[in-house]
Amino acid sequence: MLVLAVDTATPAVTAGLVDLDQGADAAGPVQARTIASRVRVDPRAHAEVLTPQILECLTEAGRSRTDIAAIVVGVGPGPFTGLRVGMATAAAFGDALGIPVYGVCSLDAIAADAADELPPSGELLVVTDARRREVYWARYREGARVAGPEVCKPTELDAGSSTAIAGSASHVDFFDLPVLPAETPSPTGLVRVAAAELLARTVPEPLVPLYLRRPDAVENAYRRLDRTGA
Repeated sequence: MLVLAVDTATPAVTAGLVDLDQGADAAGPVQARTIASRVRVDPRAHAEVLTPQILECLTEAGRSRTDIAAIVVGVGPGPFTGLRVGMATAAAFGDALGIPVYGVCSLDAIAADAADELPPSGELLVVTDARRREVYWARYREGARVAGPEVCKPTELDAGSSTAIAGSASHVDFFDLPVLPAETPSPTGLVRVAAAELLARTVPEPLVPLYLRRPDAVENAYRRLDRTGA
């Protein structure tokens, strides 16, 4: 199954094509292999570069849009403007191609990437940049999310029983924990999170963004006065 994976929940604009395979043994491990990817770190260029990245991946892999069987998109948590670009693009491709679009927590995708480096009994803390000197965070144990996602200042975040950390390179150093090499959601990580649903071909839930707080854009006070008369 060829899956298109995109994420714009972090400063990294990510697009990739992933080959997902259950293998001959239905009870065996799922194989997810990225065959083409593009990642550009630029929090101001999500809208400009995401679609070209997708087209470049298709060209590199020698595939066409009609080869894509499903789409996985990170739904955050993330800043309002960047996050909606990825979700709107994924929804538009899904509608145009008549294929399902699955939303996954972007922090879950980072955790999936870091899972291979985490001891079986370990607990993982994932943090990403929430701006305003805050972080989005979640904790994981045995591959499952046990806390979060939430947003707070790094100094207010209790790492709990975490034994390692992954995520934003500018924020992991706030915590005295071993750092695992997974900073942003990868195409493979995104697809791993949705693998069971993809292979079962379940009907995806509606895409719901994880903003966790109000958008940065605030309505002008004079406009509110004009409309309400108050």
